[in-house]
Amino acid sequence: MDPSASPEHSRVVRADRQTGYSDAWPPGMQAENSKLLKEDAFGRVSLDIRGKRPVVTRDLRSSSLWLRFIARHLMAREAAALVRLDGIAGVPRLISHDRHTLERTWLEGFAMHQSQPRDIRYFRAAARLLRQLHRHNIAHNDLAKEPNWLVAPDGTPAIVDYQLALYAPARGRLFRVLAREDLRHLLKHKRTYCPGSLTTREKRILATPAPISRIWMKAGKPVYLFVTRRLLNWADREGAGDR
Repeated sequence: MDPSASPEHSRVVRADRQTGYSDAWPPGMQAENSKLLKEDAFGRVSLDIRGKRPVVTRDLRSSSLWLRFIARHLMAREAAALVRLDGIAGVPRLISHDRHTLERTWLEGFAMHQSQPRDIRYFRAAARLLRQLHRHNIAHNDLAKEPNWLVAPDGTPAIVDYQLALYAPARGRLFRVLAREDLRHLLKHKRTYCPGSLTTREKRILATPAPISRIWMKAGKPVYLFVTRRLLNWADREGAGDR
């Protein structure tokens, strides 16, 4: 959706929960259109039409040669995660994937920072959706970013951008740590929009980030931001762009 649009003016549509397709075109989108959502050193992301349906296409052919290996690795992780999560409402469905492109279904909705959900039912449903990801041995690993959380027209949650997702069939220690961090990041958003609904247990989880998270915030994130935003001119806001 157009980030300048207001949720109050969003046309409410019924989404096909089996395919993830919406019954309505995104605002300003016609059947013959292709809309660029994002373009950077890692390639381009566009909203296209396939068989009269809107799809999101990630194309690496315009990516920098020296970054293409990383871009392919991230795209492969996303494809693998979407295959394992196929059929779950609130998760995009993988349509196709090769060395250069990935196509997935478009999910109707506004990014969390746009919609600002203050209904506790949204966060209860988001927790259930997150448990489904974890039951399928997927840790999203990028849920601190509000653009990766969507609020559908019916008020239900959706999660996009699985480039950093971890598939862990053995559910080892790293998976358990990252899964807990997924939950903690959801609780941080809940604290922002529904602070009065936090339970004692949830407050305890918020107060105890994993050591890996503390190390990342102090040492890793400043380097990551410098490289991505200063050197590569890349703001990792997939959900924000898709909207």
